[in-house]
Amino acid sequence: MAYKPFDLTGKVALVTGGNGGIGFGMVEAMAQAGADIVIWGSNAQKNADAEDRLKATGVRVLTQVVNVADEHAVAAGMAEAVAKMGRVDTVVANAGIGGGAKSFSEFPTETYRKVLSVNLDGVFFTFREACKHIVARSEQGDPGGSLIAISSLSALDGAARNQAYAATKGALIPMIRAIAVEHARYGLRANAILPGWIATDMTAGAQDNDKFNDNVIKRVPMRRWGTPADFGGMAVYFASDASAFHTGDSVLIDGGYGIF
Repeated sequence: MAYKPFDLTGKVALVTGGNGGIGFGMVEAMAQAGADIVIWGSNAQKNADAEDRLKATGVRVLTQVVNVADEHAVAAGMAEAVAKMGRVDTVVANAGIGGGAKSFSEFPTETYRKVLSVNLDGVFFTFREACKHIVARSEQGDPGGSLIAISSLSALDGAARNQAYAATKGALIPMIRAIAVEHARYGLRANAILPGWIATDMTAGAQDNDKFNDNVIKRVPMRRWGTPADFGGMAVYFASDASAFHTGDSVLIDGGYGIF
């Protein structure tokens, strides 16, 4: 029998914020590996565009407009996804927003609360619903699943004027570890991915800033910005049976920036 640990045929992967950036990079790779896909995004047109881009893969695709900061919307979205797709095996909590300030002393409370509502509450709500489904499925004799939290290099390094964002990304690591320990008995793995400087809409301003590129990107040992496609392989690995004994981990994907 051929060794095909990365074949995702028969699995369903749900990605929040999956209609662009890192999220779509992961969606595209998992679809090409055979997974059926559920995309959660707040922009219906971007969802539709992402679905169109996946047609060539031949997998089933469901798109949903879901505000991850709304726990009731998350519960309803997960229930609909399970009902329409039959199951959910992998959930990637990727949806997130930025939100900084001129200085920490002037950081608006409104901004702080908004960033936490999406980047932290949204992950909590999404994973809570995912665990309900996967545990129930396991108790019916069908164990296994994978949760992937998209954290950030800022969880480890100082992110000046971005304390709210950094706090949310740092908090995901112990959340993942706690989920991993509690749910391993159900065959459910939980891991975090920490992106470095990646060329997405969120970093568009920095990409065109010569000073930033000279001072920061030139320090990346790989000597380039990361791309959404750089996350496809890790998504497939964590969604696949190849990672069946890999849980509670945090993987830094930053071209070597964090160790240089």
